[in-house]
Amino acid sequence: MFYNVAMNELLKLKAFSPYAVYELDGEASLSVHPACGRNSKGQPDETTELPVTMVTLPGGKRVPMLKSMLTSVCEKNCYYCAFRSGRDFRRHSFHPEELAKTSLLLFERGVAEGIFLSSGVVGGGVKTQDRLLAAADILRNKLGYMGYLHLKIMPGAEPEQVLRAMQLADRVSVNLEAPNMQRLSELCPEKTMLDQLVAPLQWVERYRQTQPRQMGWKGRWPSSTTQFVVGGGKETDQELLHSSQYLLRNMHLARVYFSGFSPILDTPFEDRAAVNPWRQNRLYQASFLLRDYGFDYDELMFDQQGNLPLELDPKQAWAEVHLRHAPVEVNRADYPELLRIPGIGPRSAKQIVAQRLRAPLRSEDDLKRLGICIQRVAPYVLVNGRRVPVQRALF
Repeated sequence: MFYNVAMNELLKLKAFSPYAVYELDGEASLSVHPACGRNSKGQPDETTELPVTMVTLPGGKRVPMLKSMLTSVCEKNCYYCAFRSGRDFRRHSFHPEELAKTSLLLFERGVAEGIFLSSGVVGGGVKTQDRLLAAADILRNKLGYMGYLHLKIMPGAEPEQVLRAMQLADRVSVNLEAPNMQRLSELCPEKTMLDQLVAPLQWVERYRQTQPRQMGWKGRWPSSTTQFVVGGGKETDQELLHSSQYLLRNMHLARVYFSGFSPILDTPFEDRAAVNPWRQNRLYQASFLLRDYGFDYDELMFDQQGNLPLELDPKQAWAEVHLRHAPVEVNRADYPELLRIPGIGPRSAKQIVAQRLRAPLRSEDDLKRLGICIQRVAPYVLVNGRRVPVQRALF
């Protein structure tokens, strides 16, 4: 038996597993942690198919994350969602203390190194948030859990609840789901954008700016994120990235996540096509340009439908227009200019600046020694006044 975790509790967790990938944190993947489904002898055990996925935390560490819910019962009827109230399937629920104890035991077993707590909405967002806070409080203050905790803020949560979540969690998040009210009504007609979803994110930022950080968990305020559904409605990449820029710069979100739509049986959107994974990938690349590379939303290249080109990453699409015929001299470009060159990121831009203090870069070999991919940068740079020669591919 798996310590004193009842089989019923494991079965409830397993029931959440197919939908764990829809709640994102870090660089989520579908890979399963080796501890999941294997005992100490490498044999299958009852932890198989638990909702644990590998994620990369803000510091770069990859850890297995337990993604669980208080309940899969939900009074909302979002058209794309597996947990919508109008869908006929078996629901499962935990009591807050039951979920806290089960999560801690999985952490102590080494099945998970971080915990993500979310829930369907039952009895309103305020009541559901109270139950989530109770589970988090038991984890932290009764059971002594000191590890990573991501806590979901429910639609319609109150300011005091948001503050309490920030005192318990390493990260908090609110799923906006859509970039504006019009698009939200196409996905989730029972939710309102400003008072139920945007307001809690505003309170998170207000507390970070006005209250001493010592009030937060381990003496610091948690990071905050949001998530958009991509491809479920008629939203464009322009709409998604315009909202993303506002959230990143005004609410200082750590990340904007893009959850690619995939149809689920017995939902109004079951006959819609799944989103092209490349669209999701391009949106992430563009959001990083807004967050880390000094780009503005209105500099991104969109097609006539308002979407990013799938055949080029957004940085290269910009460079094709602005740098192909006006390449940048790497010996004179400042750090922000270097960041705009495809193939050069923050690390390699800093290396170029540091190298120039010792001696100018004289050839492509100097770039290679800095770990820069010549094939990517060549069309857009000059080195010591000369274009970089690139050997044509044979095939």
